[in-house]
Amino acid sequence: MIILDGKKTSDNIKDEIALAVAKRKEAGLKIPHLAAIIVGTDGASMTYVNSKVKSCQKVGFNSTLIDLPEDTTEEQLLHEIQDLNKDPDIDGFIVQLPLPKQIDEQKVLMAVDPDKDVDGFHPVNVGKMTLDLPSFLPATPYGILELLERYEVETSGKNVVVIGRSHIVGRPMSILLSQKRKVGNATVTIAHSRTKDLASITREADIVVAALGIAEFLTGDMVKEGATIIDVGITRVPDDSKKRGYRLAGDVDFESVSKKAAFITPVPGGVGPMTIAMLLKNTLQACEQRDASVKG
Repeated sequence: MIILDGKKTSDNIKDEIALAVAKRKEAGLKIPHLAAIIVGTDGASMTYVNSKVKSCQKVGFNSTLIDLPEDTTEEQLLHEIQDLNKDPDIDGFIVQLPLPKQIDEQKVLMAVDPDKDVDGFHPVNVGKMTLDLPSFLPATPYGILELLERYEVETSGKNVVVIGRSHIVGRPMSILLSQKRKVGNATVTIAHSRTKDLASITREADIVVAALGIAEFLTGDMVKEGATIIDVGITRVPDDSKKRGYRLAGDVDFESVSKKAAFITPVPGGVGPMTIAMLLKNTLQACEQRDASVKG
């Protein structure tokens, strides 16, 4: 059994990005600039955004964090987004989800300039991804593809089951793995809350991507020997034995599944770090595209 180490792989990607930034600096080119908007004080969101800011520092990006109060109106948030859309120094930006109840997430995502949408959530980028045209790929699926590629996990002709149909992970993951690409050419099944006898489906899978948000849902009796398991979930599970009162668990019961898997991602340290690394890669791509448009 081989651990798909997202922490180590993401560090390698960040080193590659840092080298590209250093070369841009030497050549007198623009330094990539990533901005993030966070609304409210959701603990997990704040931790995630802060890690993005630290990652920007590590690779030599400029970064801006716009921290808005919980009672921010939809109109105020849309105004902030328009300012970032117009700012020529900002190459890419993200609006951290979830948003407070008074704000329509779909309206917010639609307001982001597709050329600065480094999260890959805008319908323009989703459409381009679906048609296999150049676009910003959603960071988490992109990170999974990169992890599979760097560990040389074969996907061509394999049976893949994606558990979860979210627009952020499940659905784009199913599209990307079925496309004609280096990490792709798979036969993909999407499973979800209405799927009947899920275990009989996952037991036939060469690769399982678990992205449903239920702690330790996928157990050892649901997978076959030699399968590759990608665990996207992360949940705080109460645990009195821990100083902080909880432990982090994925959607996969690591103890039982790892005994049968050929490759498996850990939680934490698997998919999570890869998501941030690919967000940075998208931002570098956005900066390079702006170079090309200026020259054009």
